Amino acid sequence: MKITYIESPEGLSSEGLQWKRLQEQITSEEPDVLVTNEMPFGRWLAAKTTFNSLDAEASILAHEQGLLALRNLDIPLVLSSRPVEFEGTLANEAFVLTNGTYHFAHHKHYFPEEGGFFETAWFRTNKRGFDVLKVNGLSVGFLLCTELMFNEWARFYGRQGAHLIAVPRASGQNFTQWKTAASMAAIVSGSYVVSSNRVGRYDDALSFGGKGFAFAPDGSLISETSSSKPVVSFELDLGVVEKQQKQYPCYVRELA
Repeated sequence: MKITYIESPEGLSSEGLQWKRLQEQITSEEPDVLVTNEMPFGRWLAAKTTFNSLDAEASILAHEQGLLALRNLDIPLVLSSRPVEFEGTLANEAFVLTNGTYHFAHHKHYFPEEGGFFETAWFRTNKRGFDVLKVNGLSVGFLLCTELMFNEWARFYGRQGAHLIAVPRASGQNFTQWKTAASMAAIVSGSYVVSSNRVGRYDDALSFGGKGFAFAPDGSLISETSSSKPVVSFELDLGVVEKQQKQYPCYVRELA
């Protein structure tokens, strides 16, 4: 099963030349599964310290148009996230497109509150839970960006038999913690862990770092994106997951 992941530019429009180039690179890979970055279309909302309804509506619209663009890729499975309205603010909703059909997957639970990432002003969690979604023979879990830092949920996904943990993210220039967290998520779950990221400058204070990556179920790095190669693929082996989830530390259980 061929998995493709990316780094895509800040402020991406589904109608622009940037999307056309990215679309061509993605489709040339002929993937079975595409993992996008977190809320991939439009400007990054949480750089602003306070909620703005006009900006929120613009982001919702950009992602509604983006859904059509993602469907037009004609990829069997697309894993992504988008903003949706919730109680006067937004929820960050992970979803799966299965041959173009929309499936809800997860709402983001953990929100940073610091320069460039004032997410508590913008987002709430409407639907709680970390549940595996089974689609096209693949068991998928989501950890949206900061959620990757909480390894108990990677372990929880592993116990549900997740083959793939998708990590759409929007993070800056420091990659060390992210890659360490992804490696540990793979180790404790026995799942493949795959992340795509934004890339490019929002303003003088915020610059997204790109560097999507894929980790094998044993925690080893498979590959990563770069400015010269923003679209990367690898082959996911379901048998490797099944074997690894029977190994240490995945088999370890707590004793009451």
